[in-house]
Amino acid sequence: MTSTSISRGTERGLAQGLARVTGRALGPYQSAVVRIGFSFTWLFFLLREWPHRRELYGPDGPWNLDMARRMIDGNGAFTTLMWSDSGAWFEFVYVCAIAAAVLLLLGWRTRTMSVLFMVGVLSVQNRSIFMGDGGDNVIHLMAVYLVLTRCGQVWSLDARRRERSRAGCGTGARDTTGVVLWSVLGTALAAATFLDRLSWGWALVFWGMWTIHGVWWAVRRYAREENPATREAATVLDVVANIVHNGALLVIMAEVCLIYATAGWYKVQGSRWQDGTALYYPMHLDYFSPWPALSDLLGSSGVLVMLITYGTVIVQVAFPFTLFNRRVKNVLLALMMLEHLGIAVALGLPFFSLAMIAADAVFLPTRFLRWVGGWAGRLRFRRPARALRKPGESGSAQPDRTLVG
Repeated sequence: MTSTSISRGTERGLAQGLARVTGRALGPYQSAVVRIGFSFTWLFFLLREWPHRRELYGPDGPWNLDMARRMIDGNGAFTTLMWSDSGAWFEFVYVCAIAAAVLLLLGWRTRTMSVLFMVGVLSVQNRSIFMGDGGDNVIHLMAVYLVLTRCGQVWSLDARRRERSRAGCGTGARDTTGVVLWSVLGTALAAATFLDRLSWGWALVFWGMWTIHGVWWAVRRYAREENPATREAATVLDVVANIVHNGALLVIMAEVCLIYATAGWYKVQGSRWQDGTALYYPMHLDYFSPWPALSDLLGSSGVLVMLITYGTVIVQVAFPFTLFNRRVKNVLLALMMLEHLGIAVALGLPFFSLAMIAADAVFLPTRFLRWVGGWAGRLRFRRPARALRKPGESGSAQPDRTLVG
């Protein structure tokens, strides 16, 4: 094989890779399941802490407003809860965070809701940074990354609306809801900027995202007309959006690998992990023993404790190195998810476990996710199909399965 043929093969491979990265948003099912997982985890957390919200993040907490302001002045974190010390303002922000999580979970206006979801996460978490169990850090990071992804391609109300529009049963080129939502948020952003509630950095970020959303809508709106310029602009915006999405998805994968690699290698250096007894101690702390009988049962077997301790370290250290072998990666991925389920039950850390399972889902195989989506779609439409069937008919209805991709 000559150097010329090798060079041509390399160029062909690079061209194919570039076309794949720019031509479409990769991992539509993985990004959708990450969106659903993190929005559900955050929603579950907010609802779980509803009775204690004012003590944890509100005006009744030990971490008062002055202490929070001194902390934020030093680190430059963003939170809308610093805009007012009113109890009504806190309740409004908390309820809006719940609403944003619900709408992102459903996939309604995912581009906008991902931004509002990030605002809700940052506002609540940065108000009292000492509240959390480790899963809050993962949610914090992923809320930022989700803004950069096209996570509503499948399993979303947006996907169903696009399918209906293609089928000719939508509202056409008009998007009154989107325009009204964009205008309302622009007005709120202008008020926050005028009242000097945003630092120049965060003002630049939010105004930039607001402008990009407006330009995106305008170009997509007029690209339907026979105008080569707007069609070319729409193509360029699609390419840029695909690159940003694929880059964000790569960052999410790298973040998960970094979390496991760091945790595993730090465990290796600990003496309790080296002698296989590390798991024994947290199971005998009251804070990490929601089921004392279960903790006593697991802790009574030295062999079981040793196997779980060593197994945890091996899986966490080995996982980043198995990404190039699909079968081994899938086995370790299943083991890690089972591990987090065990942590949720045995140690009483459900939100940390849900956050890590949602992050792990970015590595789930597409075939498995499509199978889960098809199964959920059949389960979803089975009862309505039976209800719509007339007496005496033996045929089965054919439901619209746009929600399952």
